[in-house]
Parts: sequence; structure tokens; C-alpha cells
Amino acid sequence: MTRPVQDEIRDCRLCAARFRATATGHSPRPVAWFAAGARVLIVGQAPGIRVHETGVPFNDRSGDRLRDWMGVDRETFYDVSRIAIAPMAFCFPGYDAKGADLPPPAICAQTWRDRVMEEIGPVDLTLLVGGAAQRWHLGTRNVTQAVLGWRDQAPRLFPLPHPSWRNTGWLKKNPWFEADLLPVLRARVKELT
Repeated sequence: MTRPVQDEIRDCRLCAARFRATATGHSPRPVAWFAAGARVLIVGQAPGIRVHETGVPFNDRSGDRLRDWMGVDRETFYDVSRIAIAPMAFCFPGYDAKGADLPPPAICAQTWRDRVMEEIGPVDLTLLVGGAAQRWHLGTRNVTQAVLGWRDQAPRLFPLPHPSWRNTGWLKKNPWFEADLLPVLRARVKELT
């Protein structure tokens, strides 16, 4: 009998040595939060430290902001039959010596992405949250340019900045994001969830 890909991901230790060598010196704790049949897919970057500790994706202030952007409550957000969460890396990659988040290890997406997408199946809406997700799916390197081009992708795909508090300045410099993009995104999410 074949094991579900979620179980295989949760047991993955490909990056154990890499994570031990970070400033955090932690062990892998993959967070796989998806199921076949979800109509909405959130493609993030990688779990943060709080997600690593709790095992629940977007279980932090950035998750609060993302749920607000989507116009959904926690119950809807964490219902895997409605919303799948498949980041570019399933583990917290750690911090560098200066305390900055390390990028998602490419080996994670290279190992798991195709199988995860096959498991989830076709979705009606994909949210590309942050630069790593946008580079993989759109080939773009500039988050602002990707998000500015949202109308070219909607209603099936929305590139979004990362909802981290670190991007509060970006949100203030780009008021069109909240005024123009978010109402359309919320309406689309409501239609599908």
C-alpha cells in the first residue's frame, strides 16, 4: 500500500544536517497541510519559527494578516477540504548568524512539489505568497512587479507580498494593493470557500 505524500513529507529529514548547521541548530519538522479536492491553494515560502513550534501553518501574525486579506476565519482557513497550504519548503529553514530568515531550501520543492500538486489536483485559485513562490510559479524575481501584474493572472492566480510585519512599509507605499486587489481577492475566495 502506498503511503500518502503528506505522511512521507512529515517523515522527511533531507535537510537535517543543513538545519543543524544554522544559527537555530534545529531538527526538521515538516508541516504538510493539504488534501485532494481543495479549491484554493496557498503557496507560501517556508514555515516560520512559530509554525515550527506549533505544527500549524500561518499560525502567527502573518497568518492573521493573510486571513484578513482573504476575508476568511480560522475555521475556513484550516479546513483542508477547502484550502490547501503547500509552501515551497515544508520546514522552518532557520535563521542565519544575524537572525534573518534563511530562504527555503530548493531541495524541498525539487523533491516534493510535483507529487504535492498531483495529490491536491486541480484548484480554482492559487495564491502565490512571497518571492519564492512567485519565482517558482511565474519565473519573476520582483515581488512588486509580480503583484502589480495581478490583473493578468486573476481570477485563477493572485501573486501577493508576504504578509509579514516586515512588509508593512511595502503595504504603505502601495495603497493600490488594499484598495484594488484585496476586494477582488476576497470576492473570489468567498465564491470558492
